[in-house]
Parts: sequence; C-alpha cells; structure tokens
Amino acid sequence: MGLFSNKKLLVGVTGGIAAYKTCELVRELRKEEAEVQIVMTEAAQKFVAPLTFETLSDREVLVEMFPQSKSVATRHVDVAQWADCFVVCPATANILGKVAAGIADDLLSTMIMVAGGEKTIFCPAMNSNMYANPIVQRNIETLQRLGYSFVSPEWGELACHAEGLGRLASLERILGKIKHQLLGSEELKGVRVLVTAGPTQEPIDPVRFITNASSGKMGFALAEAAAIRGAEVTLISGPTNLRPSEDIHFREVRTTEQMYEAVHEVYPNTDVVIMAAAVSDYRPSVYSEHKLKKSDNSIVLTLEKNPDILASLGKNKNGRILVGFAVETTDELKHGKQKLKAKNLDLIVVNNPKQRGAGFATDTNVVTIIDRQQQVESLPKLSKPEVAQHILNRIVELILEAKSKK
Repeated sequence: MGLFSNKKLLVGVTGGIAAYKTCELVRELRKEEAEVQIVMTEAAQKFVAPLTFETLSDREVLVEMFPQSKSVATRHVDVAQWADCFVVCPATANILGKVAAGIADDLLSTMIMVAGGEKTIFCPAMNSNMYANPIVQRNIETLQRLGYSFVSPEWGELACHAEGLGRLASLERILGKIKHQLLGSEELKGVRVLVTAGPTQEPIDPVRFITNASSGKMGFALAEAAAIRGAEVTLISGPTNLRPSEDIHFREVRTTEQMYEAVHEVYPNTDVVIMAAAVSDYRPSVYSEHKLKKSDNSIVLTLEKNPDILASLGKNKNGRILVGFAVETTDELKHGKQKLKAKNLDLIVVNNPKQRGAGFATDTNVVTIIDRQQQVESLPKLSKPEVAQHILNRIVELILEAKSKK
C-alpha cells in the first residue's frame, strides 16, 4: 500500500516554465497510489500539453470552465470539494495575485476559491525580481494570513539564465509539505527527535575520499515521518542531493568526526535518536595536503578507527530512546542482536544490501526490526517512507510504554 493510498489530490498547473517539473511531482504521487486530478490554465498548456498529464495521472485533464462535452455547471465546486489536498505547482505571480484579490475568472482560480486555504498549497516559481516585488510579497502575506500554505522557492539558475531566488522548490520539499498536509498529526508533539542520514566522507587528499553508496533516503524519510507526527526534528546529514521540509532543523556535515560533534551538540536536548547515517568506520591516518601522484604501481593507505557515535550515546542514555541501523551481509539477526546489546539500544533496524530491493541508493528497503526483548519483526519490501512509518510506530509504542511506567 502506497503512502498516499486512498488520498485524493488536485494539482493546479499555471503558465510558468517550471510547469514541466510538475510532471515528476505527479509521477511521484501516483507511485504512492494517490488519486490525482490535474487542472491547467490556458497559459500552462503552452508549456506542457494536457496529454502529458493525462498519461501520468490516468485522468482527463480539466482545462475549461464550461467545456462543450460537459454541462455540469458546478463542476468546479464538486472537484475542489473532492480533493483532500490542492497543490498549485508552479504558482505564478498571476495566480497568487488573482486569489489574493478574490478574482475567479477561470477554472483553476475558481477551484482555489472553493477549496480555501485549509487544503491549498502554493509552490511559487518566477523571476527573482518578480518574486521580490512588494506587490507579490504583499499578496503572499495576504494568502498566508488567510490560511494558505506555501513551499517557498529556492535560490538557483532561473529560466532567464540569471541566478536568484525564484526557482521552484525541490520535489522532496514539495512532497514533504503534501505529506504534512495529508498525514500530519500531533502524536509526537513536544518530542524532540534527532535523525542522522547519508554517508560520511573521509578525505585522503584534496580530491579523493573514503565513503559508501548511501543516498540518505532512509534517514530523510525518517525525519519527515517524525515531523509529520508533530515532533521537533533535527536532521544531521552527510553529503547527499536531498533537502528536507522547511520545518526540520537541518545541518550538513562531511566527516564522521564532524557528525560526532554535531550529534553530541544536539544530544542533551533530545528525547529520541534515530541513527540512520552510514558512517565510515575508518579514516586515513594521515591526510595529504596535496594530491597523491600516480608514481607507483601500488600505494599503502593506513587507516585508523573513527569514533562510534551510537555507542557513545548509549553510554549516556538517561532515559532517551535510541534506534540504530545495521547493514549486514551475513548472520544478520545474530549481528543485529549483538549490536543492540553492546550499544544499549532500544531498537535496531537490520538490512542486507545484497538482498534485492534493499540497502543503499534504492527507493525501497527490506528490513528487520529487533527490540530489547530480542523480539524480531521482519518487514516485506516497502518504500522507504513506508518503512519509516513502521519504525515510527515502534518508537511511539516505546514512548507510551515509558510514560505508563512513570
């Protein structure tokens, strides 16, 4: 079952160059089994053909207020009320101005008026000067006061080839906002959660380093899942191409030592730690300030052990919930149970990267969860967001159990 199974999403597409990126958003929503209905403005059709969205959504695209083939005058009301969430992506200055001024002169603007702010998310994308224009900013502030949600644009290269603030937010950030809208709760309100994600890199010289194939997807999914449930989340990640939702405190590091320091800085003000990062166990004993030359047929690289971040946390637990991950290729359960005990963990999540659909750089995972009582829960192949939800369910159980003992 997908993350958005039985959820109904209305996606409004306006006439901006970023409209092509909405195709990938629709693809991801459908992958998570959402029902998706597209509505396009006349200008949007100049950038992406309706047929493209019909193919991706498996539904007829809505483009006209009064199409000749349909005679239902209240269609704009029916469809807007049908949706659980309404995402306008991209949202141009024009559509923001219309809605802020109460103008409903086409199908999309009319539907937004019907849906209201509670279920509508705007994803602005436009030229940086246009975005900074006081009129546009005033319209955004007006809509925010009325309860409309926003995924703010990012800094980057724009269609005019200049760099500035106005680029459509990343797919990860938009999906994160949708998850909050559809799945959000206050189950973990007041709980401070620290998540680590991604690989670490141990430099050999200015151009080479030791690392692994971790994409960070599992850790980022866990951070999003905790935030969706109302937790105050801090995410510390090694180098990845991912970015979390805006309500997650985010910090990037490179090396294991940097992650160690960052984790211990946050740890005193944390209730739950989920250590999903694939940290390097070893680092070069000596760092070369200059690129090593290919002068010999072989090279000897001496390594020294990195600090064990999770083990260090387990020695100073003080009632916190600690969750670790273990990547094992042989005797997974045996080694997982050993690490659980040795590091004083509450849960350990074990997976074998050799198993199909599991491990690094995939969108799915196959994991086994082991608790302090040595009880084992083996999950089938699931998307990483689904795995994250299972792990969060177990953490909630531990929190409730701890509260019942007080």
